[in-house]
Amino acid sequence: MGKRRNRKRTRSSPPTNNDNDNDKASAIASTPPTDTVPPITHEGQMPQKKFYRSRAHCNPLSFNEAFDYPPRPDLFDWTEEHYPNHPQLSDCGTDAGEFSASSAQIHPTVLDVGCGFGGLTLALSALLPEETILGLEIRSKVTEYVRLRILASRKEAMGTGASIAGCDGDGETHDAEKEDGETHDAEKDDTETDATDRDDPNDKRASHRPTHQNASVLRTNAMKYLPNHIPPRSLSKLFFCFPDPHFKKKNHPRRIVSTRLLTEYAHWLKPGEGKLYCITDVRDLHEWHVERCEEHPLFEEVTEEEMEGDECVWAMRTETEEGKKVR
Repeated sequence: MGKRRNRKRTRSSPPTNNDNDNDKASAIASTPPTDTVPPITHEGQMPQKKFYRSRAHCNPLSFNEAFDYPPRPDLFDWTEEHYPNHPQLSDCGTDAGEFSASSAQIHPTVLDVGCGFGGLTLALSALLPEETILGLEIRSKVTEYVRLRILASRKEAMGTGASIAGCDGDGETHDAEKEDGETHDAEKDDTETDATDRDDPNDKRASHRPTHQNASVLRTNAMKYLPNHIPPRSLSKLFFCFPDPHFKKKNHPRRIVSTRLLTEYAHWLKPGEGKLYCITDVRDLHEWHVERCEEHPLFEEVTEEEMEGDECVWAMRTETEEGKKVR
């Protein structure tokens, strides 16, 4: 047998100049870091919805993201971030004690659960200037959109001469187009005027120019953390607009209206005057809502005449994207 000689193969590399390499390394190290990427929307600017789109629904029972919440409602100061210029604070003057007392009394009285892109939340702030409106949303991107939209609406109202009490000026707001299947919101182009500020001689809201200082949004899971934010018997109205129907029977416990949850809602609503509002375009879910409410001893259905005369029912039908589709 012949012998095979093992040859060690080596790959040749071009000669390098160590001095030049060191110069390059030092040049790279001395380059200053690039500037931080600017935000999509600056505070005070009206956001564009196309940058804040998200999935239409999520399962609140298995949503594992962390939320900040107080141990109990009286430990949360709503005027710090949500209502810094609330209309009730404008009557306090410069007295620190009076301001502190008034600040402690400010808390949400109207909840828009699953507020989506904030169409109904802003509409309610104009319809109910004496109330404190809070939209609740579980999706972070959508919550940020509503927050920026409210700030832009406040800035626009103040820039057009509206006072904190909402006396004068043209506090019009704008909206962006609605994505199909997402939670409720008014579908408008960025150049159109919001329906809450439209001049209508037959609309009693025309005499009140909204400043939206009584509106805010909170990112939370309402099915889990609402007791940490809302004191008992403090809500006058509670809205559920076009919630996820959860068609499968095994997912019915996820529905936002159930016998167990109705008991909790009754705990937060004012006795004798609190109202629960539900609207859907799914017949099966509507029948589910009616059946659960009729069976519950703490709720009774209002009359058709009372419902037709309620301006909040009008807002649910006209200020939400799904409401416009089925109107």
